[in-house]
Amino acid sequence: MSLGLIGKKIGMTRVFDDSGKAVAVTVIDVSDNVFVQRKSTETDGYDAVQVGFDAQKPQRLPKPLQGHFEKNGVSPKKVIREFRMEEGATVPEGDHPGVGVFQPGQWVDVIGTSKGKGFQGVYKRYNFGGLPMTHGSMMHRRTGSVGAGTTPGRVWKNMRMPGQHGNYRKTIQNLRVVQTRPDDNVILVSGAVPGAKGGYVIIRPAIKKSDEAASNA
Repeated sequence: MSLGLIGKKIGMTRVFDDSGKAVAVTVIDVSDNVFVQRKSTETDGYDAVQVGFDAQKPQRLPKPLQGHFEKNGVSPKKVIREFRMEEGATVPEGDHPGVGVFQPGQWVDVIGTSKGKGFQGVYKRYNFGGLPMTHGSMMHRRTGSVGAGTTPGRVWKNMRMPGQHGNYRKTIQNLRVVQTRPDDNVILVSGAVPGAKGGYVIIRPAIKKSDEAASNA
């Protein structure tokens, strides 16, 4: 993996490419990224970079985390993530990784937390097909049988049943960076990304598509 960024989802809009075609994009604010710590093979056994995002009050952090920020001379942050670096990869100079980490046309993966939808039944949660609505049926949107009485005599683990829906960690792969706007410190990514407006997301280089594929897109 290479260096990534932490961002905040602003919302969706559209931009027009060189041919005049409208492209739906998600605007991600990456203005408050800062390097917290650089790790190396010599001192830590592997190469990595810790990145922090969004200011936090010190009193709202546990003491060990406060000490970690103080030791590295960085103001406390709400979100901190570590990106493992490939051998020979270069880290941008300075204290703040900017939008220049990604280039227009590059493929990225975006990780976020999907919108929570509360306690839901199996029809909305798992897209069940439905039980009979006529002929005396008294079960329409219910789960139905969840197991036999004698064998196995219990309900198997992972049985699809009603429960919490949404609020999952989601990774959307192979999204294209449409534009980077250094003046606004935002990145425009094609398509939709998980979560509500204001939610935190992680942007990393795509692991299933190469930059060569991006240049041919």
